[in-house]
Amino acid sequence: MFTHVDLNLPDLKRETIDGIRYYKIPGQENLQRLVSITSVTSHYNKEKFAEWREKVGEEEANRICKESTSIGTDTHTLTEQYLKNLDCNSDVIPMSEMLFQIMVPALNNINNIHALEGPLYSSILGIAGTTDCIAEYTGENGIPELAIIDFKTSKYPKPRKWIEDYFVQCCAYACMLHELTGMSVKKFVIIMSCRNGELRVYEEYDKKKYFNLLIKYIKKFVSDKVNSYS
Repeated sequence: MFTHVDLNLPDLKRETIDGIRYYKIPGQENLQRLVSITSVTSHYNKEKFAEWREKVGEEEANRICKESTSIGTDTHTLTEQYLKNLDCNSDVIPMSEMLFQIMVPALNNINNIHALEGPLYSSILGIAGTTDCIAEYTGENGIPELAIIDFKTSKYPKPRKWIEDYFVQCCAYACMLHELTGMSVKKFVIIMSCRNGELRVYEEYDKKKYFNLLIKYIKKFVSDKVNSYS
């Protein structure tokens, strides 16, 4: 049984404009919308994604994206139900059930859960988003530490250098959490369940490094959007 800790987070409303997700802040619906951190990280890597689509072909790229989205969504659903101490829905894609079961040993290192699918925003940075999990994670050092935790699925384990944007996104959520609540996390954790049967857990303590990268990502997004209107 997982212990849950009450954390009062805002109820954010989403909308998509020209393929970019934005959030409206409660009581500030008439003010400027905040861009989704997912849209910011996707924009930063759009050239790589475009190159991949061209390499595999548009039809195959669409098929892979649709399949990956379905598998990822179902795996996230099972993970959330498990961490909420609920019976897991068995009506999911078989691959998602397998990926969830692979992830369970890492999930069992989580406790004192502050949020699942927690909405967050930063007026200072101009971003918002929904974090997978805010909780204590007991990692390699054997110490439970408050973390931003992200759940990922993949065909194969990714080298650490390939997941920079995952840690940037975790850093964004950490900044939003601190701005809204004053709470500081100790680390970022990526739990990756792979179709080849492997489980990888990536822990990151260098928050300053990823904060600097976060600012770089945001500046590129803002600069490109300004230039697109000029």
